[in-house]
Amino acid sequence: MHTVAVLALDGVIPFDLSTPIEVFSRTRLPGGRPAYRVRVCAPTPEVDAGAFALRAPWPLEALAEADTIVLPGVADLDAPLPPEVLDALRRAAGRGTRIASICVGAFVLAATGLLDGLRATTHWMAAPALAARYPGIEVDADVLYIDNGQLLTSAGAAAGLDLCLHLIRRDHGSAVAADAARLSVMPLEREGGQAQFIVHEQPPTPHGSELEPLLSWMEENVHHELTLDEIAGRAGMSTRTLNRRFREQTGTSPLQWLHRARIRQAQYLLENTGHPVERIASQVGFGSPTAFRDRFRRVAGTSPNAYRRAFQGHAER
Repeated sequence: MHTVAVLALDGVIPFDLSTPIEVFSRTRLPGGRPAYRVRVCAPTPEVDAGAFALRAPWPLEALAEADTIVLPGVADLDAPLPPEVLDALRRAAGRGTRIASICVGAFVLAATGLLDGLRATTHWMAAPALAARYPGIEVDADVLYIDNGQLLTSAGAAAGLDLCLHLIRRDHGSAVAADAARLSVMPLEREGGQAQFIVHEQPPTPHGSELEPLLSWMEENVHHELTLDEIAGRAGMSTRTLNRRFREQTGTSPLQWLHRARIRQAQYLLENTGHPVERIASQVGFGSPTAFRDRFRRVAGTSPNAYRRAFQGHAER
């Protein structure tokens, strides 16, 4: 089982600490098996987390057994980092361990020297300080996260959740990541300049909602060129009423919801079939491959072929 070690240092930001613990601990594979083993590690028995103190069950040496190490931010960016922590992270990187930072956790990762020559991000308020302190890093404050392969960094607060879902998708494919996103009640769509490989699921419509049967019908008919009038007719509403109800219950318009449903289905087909892009475009209801490519890039931040190269075969593995 993939082991995720979350490093808790004095002054750790509780939000950053809890995000990977919750997301990875609750992620399940098909059949219900846990996808990850999560361990909270610290260099000292007790950690000062500001509003409270915590006892980490695992010592710093447990980082040696991790497949992924997550570095939450710390409140005081000027506090000296224990040399043994930096040494442990450098040794882990040398073994090929994946290391990801959340928010100002990028300062911890940067202090190891591992980010030199790479792009990295952090909370936008701390980005100038990161760039000034570590001039060898190309700091980009306009993205939610940056994936350099073995080393990843994310922006502030909720961007840590984006990063965790991205890692789940890398490890286990879109279906498992989509389940984790639904459990986390992620927003409809995250803004960001980076080409992101996650299309966030729609927030779950409350069970028994008047739109629930309509949404199921739309999911089943994404391959048809549905118009707003056809959707309204199916719902027995005027288009104006339909738009209002959709905004109230899903946070988006009927056609935007339909486009995202089509892209999600396209992602599944790209990951799990060898169908040409032109065929997939038709299968998910786009009138032309060009329209499909444009919409896919707009929503997913990358091309269908690039997405396929990145993620095809994850589900099988």
